Amino acid sequence: NFKPYILKSTDKGKTWTSIASDLPENGSVHSINQDFVKKDLLFAGTEFGAFFSINGGKSWVQLKSGLPVIAVHDVTIQKRESDLVIATFGRGFYIIDDYSPLRALTEDVAKQDSYMFDIKDALLYIPKSNKGSQGATYFIAKNPEYGAVFSLYLKEVPKTAKQIRQEQDKKLFKEGKPIPQPSWKALEDEGKEIPPYLLITVRDDAGDVVRTMTKKPSKGIQRINWDLKYDNPNIKDKPKFDPFAKDGGGVYVMPGKYNVEVAMVHNGKETQLGEKKEFVVKPVKNKTLPSDNSEIVSFQKKVTKLSKAMNGTLKLTQDLMKEVNMMQQTALTLPGAHEKLMPAIGKVKKELDDILFKFNGVKAKASWEEIPPADMPLMNRLYNIIYTQINSSSNITTTSKTGYEILNEEFPPVLDKVKEISTKEMVDLRKMMDEMNAPYTPCRIPEWK
Repeated sequence: NFKPYILKSTDKGKTWTSIASDLPENGSVHSINQDFVKKDLLFAGTEFGAFFSINGGKSWVQLKSGLPVIAVHDVTIQKRESDLVIATFGRGFYIIDDYSPLRALTEDVAKQDSYMFDIKDALLYIPKSNKGSQGATYFIAKNPEYGAVFSLYLKEVPKTAKQIRQEQDKKLFKEGKPIPQPSWKALEDEGKEIPPYLLITVRDDAGDVVRTMTKKPSKGIQRINWDLKYDNPNIKDKPKFDPFAKDGGGVYVMPGKYNVEVAMVHNGKETQLGEKKEFVVKPVKNKTLPSDNSEIVSFQKKVTKLSKAMNGTLKLTQDLMKEVNMMQQTALTLPGAHEKLMPAIGKVKKELDDILFKFNGVKAKASWEEIPPADMPLMNRLYNIIYTQINSSSNITTTSKTGYEILNEEFPPVLDKVKEISTKEMVDLRKMMDEMNAPYTPCRIPEWK
């Protein structure tokens, strides 16, 4: 007899009632546990997976996220973190981190289109790994996701045109009716359609946007993790638009109050999901050196702003160099080009070379120490500041402050020169190329009369 049996007594065992209800018929029950806060929240381990009930066993829902369909022989609860620990056949362990949102899950919530659960306080610290390079000597399991965790319930996820067409085709196939063949253009448009995605916006207590993220939506309860960092200022250089591309954050935020909103973006329309939820970012008091969080974050924000400008200027210089190289190669065989055009291109190319040298200097074959005394490249000085402070909770060093002051003095003239090249000298070169009826090069608009 492999039927599931769970019996409940409310009179100290005099009478018993079955609460197995809709558990799978052939899934023997091996273990059961009851939430220590909400008595109607039950967990059962069966021969074919784990299940939970929010109504004392009147109905059961299978826990599927990351847990295979396998015999669950033991279920226990870690009270401090509200973690559900599951032991399976074959000596496997699975942990559901912080199942407390299930306490707020009711039949009324399940009927809503979306619902944002309360958010647990997020602990602020700098994650480290103590394993080092010890190979397979020690086994270390994966830790819970770092930062703030947002739990969102979605009743449904919007369908794409392809999904709608496929559902209609299945229905017509079952009914034995002809299935229309989509046109080539329709299939092309289906392939180019941007799927629905979640847009997550985190704000601080003053209402300023701290971080925006995207995530693929899924039906039911899903979790969204924020790593407690500001937006990343780096250039987003992707060959193709991807709404689900991972984007690491910038510098860590300060402790304090924050709030989060989630919206669904589909076909260019943004729809708010659930309510705005507030939460607290709390520091872990494990520092050995004194520090001022407000000073650290203020300095890191300044460095972030400078990094954004410097990386953008470097990328612009590299793009201009590519264009100049194409101009030089194209003008090589143009009649009369060596009189004025080629010298003008050579002049701009030399200026761009000088700027790239200021940014990058000479590339070391082994290490920076092997290079003879020379001016410190701008990017090296910037990276020294970033790498010193990005993983430190101590006060800003004098070396980092001095490095920032030097960059604040050396970078603006470089930026001004790049602006001049981009807005004046390159415009003149393109005009000269047009006057000589040169083949197309980037940033020149072809003419047809």
